Amino acid sequence: MKIESAAGTNNQVYTDAVSIRQTVFVKEQGISAKLEFDGLDDQVIHYVGYVNDQPVVTARIRLEDHTARIQRVATLKPFRHHGYANMLLQQVIAEMADGTFLELNAQVTAIGLYTQLGFQQTGEPFEEVGIKHVKMVKQV
Repeated sequence: MKIESAAGTNNQVYTDAVSIRQTVFVKEQGISAKLEFDGLDDQVIHYVGYVNDQPVVTARIRLEDHTARIQRVATLKPFRHHGYANMLLQQVIAEMADGTFLELNAQVTAIGLYTQLGFQQTGEPFEEVGIKHVKMVKQV
């Protein structure tokens, strides 16, 4: 899998990320497009994983001081359970500076993925956009 990243919204990586997020979050999970596309995409780094030049997995990272917030992790349905999200997130983690604090709100169905990557659950499950999530953290 080839992984590309780009900041902002004026690039092909962003266009591909939006396509994946639209399919997974809006169409499959029924999340409102207004909630999914929250106006922060121009302030983040977008990552997309490509299999045979097809965009299949994405994530975005919001950097604030020594904290990196991992958001909008999504894999197209035919490409799930092949390790693509794991590979993409390993790349994201590898690019973070030592001492960076990583945090994310994981859908409960994805807790296993993040646990494999060394994230730890903090707190109780909560509902966000109608889906159960848990906060997870990791220190690089």
